[in-house]
Amino acid sequence: MLELLLSALLLLAVYSYFGYPGILLIMSKGGGKPVRDTSEIPSDLPRVSLIITAHNEERRIAAKLDECLRCDYPKDRLEIIVASDTSTDATDTIVRQYREHGVRLVRAEERLGKENAQSLAISAANGNILVFSDVGTTLLPDAVTNIVAPFADPEVGAVSSEDSFLTQDGSIAGEGLYVRYEMWLRRLESRVFSLVGLSGSFFAVRRDVCTDWDITVPSDFNVALNAVGHGLKAISSPRARGYYHDVKDPKAEYGRKVRTVLRGMAALAKRSDVLNPRRFGLFSWQVWSHKVARWATPWFLALLFIVSAIAGNTSGFTAILLGGQLMFYGAALVGYFVPAAQSIAAVRIAFFFCQANIAIMHATLRYLKGERVTVWKPTRR
Repeated sequence: MLELLLSALLLLAVYSYFGYPGILLIMSKGGGKPVRDTSEIPSDLPRVSLIITAHNEERRIAAKLDECLRCDYPKDRLEIIVASDTSTDATDTIVRQYREHGVRLVRAEERLGKENAQSLAISAANGNILVFSDVGTTLLPDAVTNIVAPFADPEVGAVSSEDSFLTQDGSIAGEGLYVRYEMWLRRLESRVFSLVGLSGSFFAVRRDVCTDWDITVPSDFNVALNAVGHGLKAISSPRARGYYHDVKDPKAEYGRKVRTVLRGMAALAKRSDVLNPRRFGLFSWQVWSHKVARWATPWFLALLFIVSAIAGNTSGFTAILLGGQLMFYGAALVGYFVPAAQSIAAVRIAFFFCQANIAIMHATLRYLKGERVTVWKPTRR
């Protein structure tokens, strides 16, 4: 009986990270619809509004606008809008200096969050395709063209970029296992049906999909949900890449993870209808697997460890299971107390996995206490 309980907890603990993608992989091989090849850029490119959301970005906004002006998208089909979320520094003044280059400023007079600033920019935009980017995201000249190209497929309602990270000296960092895993999972979701969430720092969406823009729900989730609601899908494009600097402060990265999960829980609670498979079908299962099951994982892991410790060496199975957990969590502790040890792959994987799951537990407790994150604060990198 004890071994049966341990087996059930183990399966529940690994489902979101291994079972779910495994099922997606099988579905993609058997009946998944391949994502349409968009390696060729269509000749008739749509009108695009590039919306940059900013709050107190006087240090980086000029470089971001210079970067966007170097974009290779046809100038007569591209407008650049800065959505200022009630900036109190020189951000707006700097943006106005780019007016002669066609850059427009839309300012939120009341700070209601990132999504509110984006909503104001949507109302002012003229493009058929809306591309969203944060100031801290570095885009190459062909980034907008590459993220717009998949809309040549009429079934595509939204497109997410894929993430790459830069070292502090500006060179491209070798992608870690976790990043590669997440990008692989996005490709599987794209192939089988639709993404559950987009990369919030760089994504694109058809204007028609933005008719229901809820400022209380993170836009990266809301857009994916709205795309499915319009009978379309959200996909990931490997050719569209957003580059991000590694976060210098580990505490800031942990805080970002907690805020992200906390906002995600609040969003799903508000849009709980998406969990109804009668209404959303396969997409509902994806949300249960990618979101709910992942948020439940640390609690299953905690129960697994407690039951394993109680079972001890009652059998070979329980002994191996407990020993494996002790080794894994021991490696994570080494990574925490001796940061230099994170250069060892096994230590780094254990540390970041445990950090992510502790952040989920922290966010869950804050959510249950009634805490909510309503104001957006960009992570400094």
